[in-house]
Amino acid sequence: MEKNWYVVHTYSGYENKVKLNLEKRIETMGMSDKIFRVIIPEEQETEVKDGKKKVYMRKTFPGYVLVELIMTDDAWYVVRNTPGVTGFIGSSGGGVKPTPLLPEEVDAILKQMEATNPTVELDYAVGDLVEVLEGPFAHFQGIVEEIIEEDQKIKVTVDMFGRETVMELDFAQVLKV
Repeated sequence: MEKNWYVVHTYSGYENKVKLNLEKRIETMGMSDKIFRVIIPEEQETEVKDGKKKVYMRKTFPGYVLVELIMTDDAWYVVRNTPGVTGFIGSSGGGVKPTPLLPEEVDAILKQMEATNPTVELDYAVGDLVEVLEGPFAHFQGIVEEIIEEDQKIKVTVDMFGRETVMELDFAQVLKV
């Protein structure tokens, strides 16, 4: 059997909860060899309000989550019975297995998500002095304590009111001094 992507319908606004619940169930029920990835298709949006730029993630398909799995009876059961899931798209009900997405459909969604979540090149190391570019600590300088590449995050220690404070920032929020 081969793995495919399927569209799962969720209660409105429950996409993140379904993703977390499903990931927990995959782990606790030992399904990591049949259910692989759970993705909420999102794209980055920028909004300007009162002269301030706000960047947030907007769900591309509200009420839907993509799940990569090998369609077996037990994998189907685990996903279908996850709290917040109302069913699979492409299933006529009555125990009929759903139709997977076409590879080109999945590629288009994943490419679109990649385009809106650009990877920022890192040009600093632990111990470097950096300046915070945005947010409440804009223009503060701090020392890089830790770099979390897979999450595109960086931990910086900033001296604030005579106390050292560690903050976690996105790569794009700091600049090497």
